[in-house]
Amino acid sequence: MNRNVLFLLLGMAVVPAGCNLAPKYTRPAAPVPADWPSGEAYQGTRTAANAPEAPDLKWQEFFSDEKLQKLIETALRNNRDLRLAALNVERARALYGIQRAELLPAVDATAGGSRQRIPADLSGIGEPLTAEQYSANLGVLSWELDFFGRIRSLTESALEAYLATEQARRSAQILLVSSVANAYLVLAADRESLALAQTTLVTQQDAYNLVKRRYDHGLAPELDLFRAQTQVDTARGDVARFTQLVAQDENALNLLLGAPAPAELLPADLSTTAPAREISAGVSSEVLLRRPDVLQAENLLRAAHADIGAARAAFFPRISLTGAVGTASDELSGLFNSGSGTWNYGAQAAMPIFDARIWSALKVTKVQREIAVTQYEQAIQNAFREVADALAVQGTVGQQVSAQESLVNAVAETYRLSDIRYDKGIDSYLSVLDAQRSLYAAQQGLVALRLAKLTNQVRLYAVLGGGSDSSPARTEP
Repeated sequence: MNRNVLFLLLGMAVVPAGCNLAPKYTRPAAPVPADWPSGEAYQGTRTAANAPEAPDLKWQEFFSDEKLQKLIETALRNNRDLRLAALNVERARALYGIQRAELLPAVDATAGGSRQRIPADLSGIGEPLTAEQYSANLGVLSWELDFFGRIRSLTESALEAYLATEQARRSAQILLVSSVANAYLVLAADRESLALAQTTLVTQQDAYNLVKRRYDHGLAPELDLFRAQTQVDTARGDVARFTQLVAQDENALNLLLGAPAPAELLPADLSTTAPAREISAGVSSEVLLRRPDVLQAENLLRAAHADIGAARAAFFPRISLTGAVGTASDELSGLFNSGSGTWNYGAQAAMPIFDARIWSALKVTKVQREIAVTQYEQAIQNAFREVADALAVQGTVGQQVSAQESLVNAVAETYRLSDIRYDKGIDSYLSVLDAQRSLYAAQQGLVALRLAKLTNQVRLYAVLGGGSDSSPARTEP
């Protein structure tokens, strides 16, 4: 029996020494420039030398607005999309565990016992006896010796699939965090626009009342009255429109949170919203390799390499080992004792002579690897474009906001002077009307540009890979 046990242990020791037929993995070169774009549009992208890179900055550190932080925490707890992503990770982890178990033998054990009273006339010795019987069996049902790495390649593929799913969960978290922040900022901007429209309506109504009194006294033509009325109606329409947008913004935020947002956590306007922290895009585009979607594409590429190894191993024999050992002992009232042991084992080998399916499977895995390479390169190119676009906005939006602020001041002064000239009868009401329209449009434009600046800051943080948990190490789950 010792020799048989040695045979089984020897087989278990030989398996790790088997070869692996998977091709050696080499990360493809990134098909994008090493440096970020430069030019006039990117002159304003210079950041402080000590500004952290996005992947190194937790979202709690990036967003300084306390209300927004609480809303993001709520979303991370309740959002159904993120919950589904987490469940997919657990499923991938379980599938990896199933595949990894194929490397180990399946062992079962059974035991039994019985006790029987034998009368004196049947015992053969003229005295009654008690017969006891016990048995125990330990068996290796079936175990494939992985000499050519087929199972290990499949296990490696399952591991990479698990890691890819984990990266997908991190991407989902980045999207959720940035979506909550954007929804928060859009709500703040629309509330500010609503307040501006309401203020404008009051101003336009006062102007209309003034023109109406002048018209009633024959000091203003009927045309001026109707022109004033158009401004009032326009402002009323904008108040209704922004009231609708604010309600829809709250609905969108509630959906992201997975629960109604507390009223005390909603923003009043953009001016009272704390800006996010300044970040750096890094000195080169290599930071893109840390983005979860790029890491996910690389995990799938590694899985494709492992699948090739499993397909190649299918051309070689598959050797399976089976074995079972059993022991039993019988005792008759302590007068008769005997022990016995049994040990059965066997090995089976299946050698494919010719199977077109094996050749087709190998070809499929090679094509799948090329697809994975293309998808990996595409992920990097898309990431580069997203960061470049965000940097272009960052480099120019500050100048746009400054120019719009100057425009608002100039138009506000124009409106003030036009109103004075109209009151003195020097100018017509048409000049006042044009100045009012220009001022309102300039103020709304300023709100939109300030929103674009803040949301682009969030977008830059997200496209650089910020806003997720730390990247999982390449270890078995």
